[in-house]
Amino acid sequence: MIWLIGCKGMLGTEVSKQFDKNNFDWVGTAREVDITDYQSLKSFVSKYDDANKKINWIVNCAAYTAVDKAEEDIELATKLNTLGPKNISTLCKELGAKMIHISTDYVFDGTATSPYTEDMNYKPLGVYGETKADGEKAVLETIPEASYILRTAWLYGHYGKNFVFTMINLMNTKDKISVVNDQFGTPTNAENLANVICTLITKSETSEIPTGIYHCTDLGQTSWFEFAKEIHLLGVKYGKITGNCVVNPCTTEEYPVKAKRPAYSVLSKDKLMKNLNITLPEWKQNLEEFIKNIQ
Repeated sequence: MIWLIGCKGMLGTEVSKQFDKNNFDWVGTAREVDITDYQSLKSFVSKYDDANKKINWIVNCAAYTAVDKAEEDIELATKLNTLGPKNISTLCKELGAKMIHISTDYVFDGTATSPYTEDMNYKPLGVYGETKADGEKAVLETIPEASYILRTAWLYGHYGKNFVFTMINLMNTKDKISVVNDQFGTPTNAENLANVICTLITKSETSEIPTGIYHCTDLGQTSWFEFAKEIHLLGVKYGKITGNCVVNPCTTEEYPVKAKRPAYSVLSKDKLMKNLNITLPEWKQNLEEFIKNIQ
């Protein structure tokens, strides 16, 4: 059985749908089980300790993701992003279960000029990235033989706040907006990441997939400005945007925020595609499917 932690978030909801679609035997929890409290985790898992309901995978989609707020809310960010994963991995070790943990491009400082590979050094710029990096380390130190860390970036999906919905709303209500044009990365449809999680679990049951860190985003790269322009183009095409909003580029300096963002956070997916024998979709292709299907 699979235990999906954080089943009601943007990614967790997509994973839930894919688990059902693939007829996986799974159970999901949200805030009713506190990942920062080991006894809370133990208490929940005790319900599934017989031979027929043994939990042999835990997928952790829970996290503190408010990047700017984390700069002030250090204690909670640390509990959710570092202590939580440590507790879950400790429980996995006790159960003999495997773990999939979701992480982020923010573990890097963005000074690279070519896609980041999984073995590059941690250099987070702020509290969010630091706590996520520490969470990765805790998992890898506890169960190196049974953990898969999937780093993703620029995630959007149908269930929850994200850049795509924010842009569509602004484009329908504003005459003009400015979007940063000097930060580069790869937009990632949450449905694609959920599919990869299912593929990883399925293939691990029949073949030896090396544990460790993997990068998983859609393919290609763009800037936030170009991403916004594509959202506008497709939004108009599929009738999701009806206004005449003009999208202008701006610099990071012109759009100040509390937490510094990596200027370049494109992730190399070669390791993932090779070991799972899959091809990931291009970001524009996934974005079009997403916008076309917005209700």
